[in-house]
Amino acid sequence: MAFKFIAILLLEIITFATLVWGENGLAIKSIQSEDGDVIDCIDIFKQPALYHPALKNHKIQMTPSYNTMVETTKTNDQEKSYKCVTTQIWHKSGSCPKGTIPIRRTQNIKKDQIKKPNHFHLDKGLKIKKDIKLTQKNHSVNPRVYGDRQTRLFTYWTNDGSRETGCFDLTCPGFVQISHEIALGAAIYPISTQYGLPYSITIYIYKDFNTSNWWLQYGGSINIGYWPSKIFEGGLEVHAETVQWGGEVYSKNVGKHPHTKTQMGSGVFPFYIFASTGFMKYMRILDNTMELRFPQNVVAYSEEYDCYRTQYVGDYIEEPEFHFGGPGRNPLCP
Repeated sequence: MAFKFIAILLLEIITFATLVWGENGLAIKSIQSEDGDVIDCIDIFKQPALYHPALKNHKIQMTPSYNTMVETTKTNDQEKSYKCVTTQIWHKSGSCPKGTIPIRRTQNIKKDQIKKPNHFHLDKGLKIKKDIKLTQKNHSVNPRVYGDRQTRLFTYWTNDGSRETGCFDLTCPGFVQISHEIALGAAIYPISTQYGLPYSITIYIYKDFNTSNWWLQYGGSINIGYWPSKIFEGGLEVHAETVQWGGEVYSKNVGKHPHTKTQMGSGVFPFYIFASTGFMKYMRILDNTMELRFPQNVVAYSEEYDCYRTQYVGDYIEEPEFHFGGPGRNPLCP
């Protein structure tokens, strides 16, 4: 999978309560997806974010202050090598009208389920750190949270590095959504296979310098919504200081013996020539001059090299790439 990420954020979780919109009468329309999900179309002015104490009387910012649509120049070979993921499975069954936002219906989730899922793999967008830590991740397989092994587009934020808090998608107040097209937490398709055509997805997270809100953009054209600046009580209202791209596996057996069998990416170690595992391309950051530029001082690292690896390719190609993945438990990682 290919991603483009541009900035990050960490927010404060207020509650772990999950609102079942379709059952309490707030849904204007409900869509039964072929994959089993139910998508409720909720009035944009009745969305979860507005229940956040810091957002009392918040006026929703309907559009960013300036044009931030991401455009990338690709060679013919690059165009042939991958396609863009631009839809979600529920789109096959219907759409939400303008003036609403799509919310994936969930069952009530216990606090420990959100904090400590049994195991999962995700392709991580960025981790931006300032005075507080924020993690925002955008593509994962997480059976404990979503109840299946589908690949889903999701967001996650926390105010303490997930030690005590953590919230997926819209399961707690915070993220303000404006798009009626994208449902956070919903499955995406098609997805890459190890020996098939790789598919890519473009994600862009950027700060609106006029409002200090952190916007999330999908596919190079759809502004999904934003994390309001009022939620940040320090640090990220000004700027981020670290951006990270990569993958992550969570399991209670990570770092232990025997190690978890949970794979990262396609489950193979990265090898640039074959490009058969997870990868990131067109990595950019938005600086205070409003210029998108390649980040300086890029360093690749892996916390468990024998289980999962990273590979940064930037010295001999025009557009640097970052590859990552691994099988988890294997003869080198017992």
